[in-house]
Amino acid sequence: MASSTHMDMLEENIDSLRGWETIVWQGFHLEDWRRHGVINRVAYFEVEILDPKSKAQLCYLDKVEPNATIAEIKTLLHKIYPKFYPSRQALKLHPEGKALSDDDVLEDLPVGTTATMFFQDLGPQLGWTMVFLAECLGPLFIYLLFYYRLPYIYGHEFDFTRSPFKVVKLASWCHSLHYIKRLVETIFIHRFSDGTLPLRTIMLLCLYYWGFAAWQAYYINHPLYTPATYGRLQIYCALAMFLVCEFGNFSVHLILNRISCNGSRPTEIPYPTNNPFTWLFFFVSCPNYTYEVGSWISFTVMTQCVPVGVFAFLGFIQMTIWARAKHKTYIEQFKDYPDLRTAIIPLFF
Repeated sequence: MASSTHMDMLEENIDSLRGWETIVWQGFHLEDWRRHGVINRVAYFEVEILDPKSKAQLCYLDKVEPNATIAEIKTLLHKIYPKFYPSRQALKLHPEGKALSDDDVLEDLPVGTTATMFFQDLGPQLGWTMVFLAECLGPLFIYLLFYYRLPYIYGHEFDFTRSPFKVVKLASWCHSLHYIKRLVETIFIHRFSDGTLPLRTIMLLCLYYWGFAAWQAYYINHPLYTPATYGRLQIYCALAMFLVCEFGNFSVHLILNRISCNGSRPTEIPYPTNNPFTWLFFFVSCPNYTYEVGSWISFTVMTQCVPVGVFAFLGFIQMTIWARAKHKTYIEQFKDYPDLRTAIIPLFF
């Protein structure tokens, strides 16, 4: 009897404990238990980094914290292979998959306690400041080589001669002003993230900008060049529009420099100021691109040169892609984002 009574009391206590367990679990989330150290099934992760082609193990990282980011794992790999600094690395969960973001957290990834990653060498890297400087310095000097007609460009009889047309001189001033402005903005105004670009990509960008500068300069400064069809009216109207767009672009960059950002993502909406050149913010999300396109269209009209028009058209396509992506980011991040704004062309797209 005593034993039976004891068993009944034990079962009642177990039922009572189960009831308290239900109450506790309902009022205290799993994350709270983990935060207080009550549940800690996985104390550490193990990270195995492989070569994507040979599947050979490059390194094995033991006791990696669950909250470690990919950036921190890259730093650990850099200590083992000093040649591969973090910005040169790409880590993937699959050999042909997408590279993981530096902000990704290890325990949030679809991996087990032993995470297998594949390493890709992105090659030598350069920061964005150096990229912009290389893009701008090349066209600035290349154009002037053609303007002053250095030897072996047009023929010996034209060495160091000048075009008799004033529009050629105006075009040289405008082209130089544009790239000098960009250099000043790169050094003193633009804020760049810690991101980098592979050296081979930078070489392709330089080839694009430098090549177009040479193509434009060759025809505009050619001894057989003829001015615009409508003469002074066409030239000076286009010149006025070019200057407006250049100053507008500079004004917008000043505003973008002042807004706060979290990395490459803005944390506040840019608004126009008393400067009328910033009022384009009422209608578009990226007026700097709108002004940039306007500058090259104006330069095309002023010089009436096909290579300039091709460059303006390709630039418009690329800047439209950038502007639409930026516009989408603004809409997703800010619920009160102005409805009237479009990406790059006011009231259109």
